[in-house]
Amino acid sequence: MLRYKETEDIDARFSEVERTVTAWRQVLPNANQVARTEFNNRLRISLIHHDAALEGEVLSYSEIKAAVDPSIISDPSLIPSYEEIRRFDDACNHAAGEAANKKKPFKLDTIRELYSILAPEEKAKGLPFRKENPLHRLYYHDIAAPEKILPAMRKLGEWIDEPATKDLHVIEKVATLHSRFMAIFPWAKESGRTIRIASNQLLQEGGYPIAIIHSIDRQRYYEALRGDHIALTSLYLEAVQTTAETELRVYEEAQKAPPKKRSKKSITSP
Repeated sequence: MLRYKETEDIDARFSEVERTVTAWRQVLPNANQVARTEFNNRLRISLIHHDAALEGEVLSYSEIKAAVDPSIISDPSLIPSYEEIRRFDDACNHAAGEAANKKKPFKLDTIRELYSILAPEEKAKGLPFRKENPLHRLYYHDIAAPEKILPAMRKLGEWIDEPATKDLHVIEKVATLHSRFMAIFPWAKESGRTIRIASNQLLQEGGYPIAIIHSIDRQRYYEALRGDHIALTSLYLEAVQTTAETELRVYEEAQKAPPKKRSKKSITSP
């Protein structure tokens, strides 16, 4: 569902998102920890589900839960996408850990590292760039010719390291990075997943909630990749605000809920 019209003032959107995120930051320290853990678990499952949809895959809640929940013992052979889900989850965990380690700056190698988790078979080969244009792909925007990928990636790395880039608002930086990276599309597989996880790492590093581009906005996302970063900025503003508002509602409801009474059995049990 589109919350904003593309003609609306982008500055007004930023102000609205900042108000929501500020309220979110104020609530987090005193949030109910049980509710927070449950929300984060469900948020991850939602992220996996919707991100898979952007790649044209349909994953059920039970499939994702079986793949990422260590308490569930399941046969990987029964779930064709089991390993793919696990790798995505591992990459998200790695990104969250790196975001918390603010001493390590975000660089082009950060993106390559995430790709190596998503595509371990390519890591042994040195993470080579694609040698041809994919004939069948979900994304219909123009991408760099194979011989132009290396210089384009070097230029992207230089942009990431520029002082002016570091001064950008994190959501604008994320949208611009995402747009530029996808215009290069360095790997035939996992380029989309890699940059979306990298984008969330940057958001978390900047003190923002993660962004989930929902499956209903799949076509809007594809179209955004065909233009400049403005359309993606709109998507990211909307996604960040949605996560913050949803989490705030969860904590508000948890605070209103009556405390659970302990049974006599639980009281007397050792």
